[in-house]
Amino acid sequence: MDFLKKHYEKVLLGVVLVGLAVAAAFLPFMIGSERETLKAKREGILNPRITPLPVLNLSTQEDLLKRLEAPLAADFSSTNKLFNPVQWQKTPDGRWIKIQNGNEIGPDACVVTNLTPLYLILTLDSVTVSDTGVRYFIGIENEAAARPTQRRKRQTTATLNAKNDTFTLREAKGPPENPTELVLEMNDSGERATLAKDRPFKRVDGYMADLKYPPENKTWASQRVGATLFFFGDVFTIRSINLVATNQYEVVLSAKSNGKNTARPFNRVP
Repeated sequence: MDFLKKHYEKVLLGVVLVGLAVAAAFLPFMIGSERETLKAKREGILNPRITPLPVLNLSTQEDLLKRLEAPLAADFSSTNKLFNPVQWQKTPDGRWIKIQNGNEIGPDACVVTNLTPLYLILTLDSVTVSDTGVRYFIGIENEAAARPTQRRKRQTTATLNAKNDTFTLREAKGPPENPTELVLEMNDSGERATLAKDRPFKRVDGYMADLKYPPENKTWASQRVGATLFFFGDVFTIRSINLVATNQYEVVLSAKSNGKNTARPFNRVP
């Protein structure tokens, strides 16, 4: 204790010196650590880590672009009544018809109510056998002929491979005086037709049409190709009556004023 009392100053100085020596020994390590810390901060500032941006949701903008690419379907002719007010047409009997779609009057308003087929009918009427050969008397009735005089039944004689204005007789089956069947070749189509005494040959060669025009309460029955109809202040001619598909027909009307053709449909119930 006396030693400490006498030499405590020296002891305290020694402890301070030892502390300074230890601090001096650790100073390089502290400086190196501080340098690394400063270097890391400098790199973080100069070369920061960039996080990729999230994918943008552009669905709303894409929908708008698609709507802009689609054409504008604005109907200013049929449904718009501001620029195109509804018209009314007065009929000859004083009635008023509202024109909404444009087909309430004119040829588009003509209705086909019925079609009647017109046939070409061939019949084997009789057979004669003579020294010159066998002659077959065949009846021809053409309901679709243009002139009424041509529609009546007429009779013609036929021999094998002899051509007339309608057909050529190609074959006679069975006994010559009483054949079971005749085979004909039609001149217009080249098709083969068969007929016997109890079985005539029939082929549709045209049609007759029944029509009506409701705006003027007009009706026409049994009109053939070439017939003329007067309505809508114009003269219309039946240009053709055609089969366009199974049980689907059309009657084509031609206007005298401008030559425009209008097809009116007719669907036959099977």
